[in-house]
Amino acid sequence: MDDLTRRDVLKLGAAVTVAASIGVPEALAQPAAKTFFTPAEFTLVDELSELIIPADEHSPGARAAKVAAYIDTRLAEAWDPANQKVWRDGLALVDTLSRNANGKPFMQASPDERIAVLTRMSQHEDKPTAPEEVFFGELKSRVVHAYYTSEIGIKQDLEYKGNTYLAEFVGIDVSK
Repeated sequence: MDDLTRRDVLKLGAAVTVAASIGVPEALAQPAAKTFFTPAEFTLVDELSELIIPADEHSPGARAAKVAAYIDTRLAEAWDPANQKVWRDGLALVDTLSRNANGKPFMQASPDERIAVLTRMSQHEDKPTAPEEVFFGELKSRVVHAYYTSEIGIKQDLEYKGNTYLAEFVGIDVSK
């Protein structure tokens, strides 16, 4: 490495760029993102997310923002297995609530039955005590964070335009 000149480093960078452009991407490819959820759990999280932040005439919903994939990746990277257990247990609880209320798993329930289960879980959102209420708080928090940090959430829903120049700051007069 001591013998490498600046010119050698530039040549190496150019060679890597050419190799990538002519079809040697597998050598440069990043490993696939880890996943935590099973396919059934992923589908359930995707549906729950869309129910919490649905698509409307103003902006796409959580599904379009890939909220479930974001949550899945974060949980796959979690250091504390307790975080993962909360989600495994919470998703199982959603299915149990649906079975008790509707006689079928959440994903087999009708849209109205799904909303009823979610409504039941969110009853005491301000002071959750039951396990399903506590999980709803975790679920909603992660969904909202994932959505509003996505490009869809920031640019389409919140209509953030980026930093813009202000000729004058129109703030609050605190002296009044």
